[in-house]
Amino acid sequence: MEVELLEATEDPEEVICRAARNDYASAFVGDQTFEETMETVDGDDLEAKKETLIGHLLSHGHFGPFEHPQATFAIEGMSRSCMAQLTRHRHVSFDVQSMRYVAFDDVDPEDVGDGEMVVTPPSATDPDWIGRNQQSGTVDEVTVEEREQVFRDSVQRSVEEYQRLLELGMPPEDARFVLPIGTEVNVVMSMNARTLMHVADMRAAADAQWEIRGLTEQVLDYAAEWCPVTFDYYEENMKNRKNRLAP
Repeated sequence: MEVELLEATEDPEEVICRAARNDYASAFVGDQTFEETMETVDGDDLEAKKETLIGHLLSHGHFGPFEHPQATFAIEGMSRSCMAQLTRHRHVSFDVQSMRYVAFDDVDPEDVGDGEMVVTPPSATDPDWIGRNQQSGTVDEVTVEEREQVFRDSVQRSVEEYQRLLELGMPPEDARFVLPIGTEVNVVMSMNARTLMHVADMRAAADAQWEIRGLTEQVLDYAAEWCPVTFDYYEENMKNRKNRLAP
């Protein structure tokens, strides 16, 4: 899976601070410079003042100002299983590659068996992998080889049958029903900084499934560059406190 940052609010932490100061200032922040808005906040310079104010907001549960800056990400190669988990989150906007209008009639089913088009879970190839709800522990090499073969045969057969249904005149929107839930899909999503922290609370946690956890960690890497003060505080003091940031 690949994640790219498409667009994000410029100076997001200035926006956060201006919004927060508006709540308790008699003067109109729209008529002030940022320096004037932050004049009474503790700190030797603007960067220190931002750290003071943002830390105070997050430690006191004043999350509203973090809803103003927004980022948009493009995600390539997410499974539909992962997408179903991700799209449960409120206050996130999505555009998802359509399987009604994008057909897979030119994909070689043998390539699918080799790993194209369908996400292969690590438990299909790693004998030491243990998932959250797995009934058994690690397995031997012979067992994992058989497990991988069953998985690859199954996804290859699904694509062969999908393409056969297309040849028989079934529309792609109906033929897609036979495709596996691991079929890759491209997604564009937008969210504000508060929601991003909430999604990370839920999906970067140790008990989250491996795919969405990896996705969330990639998004957090971008967030650390985009809102460095906010996400530095989040990583050190707040990460994995589930639901605390829920809107």
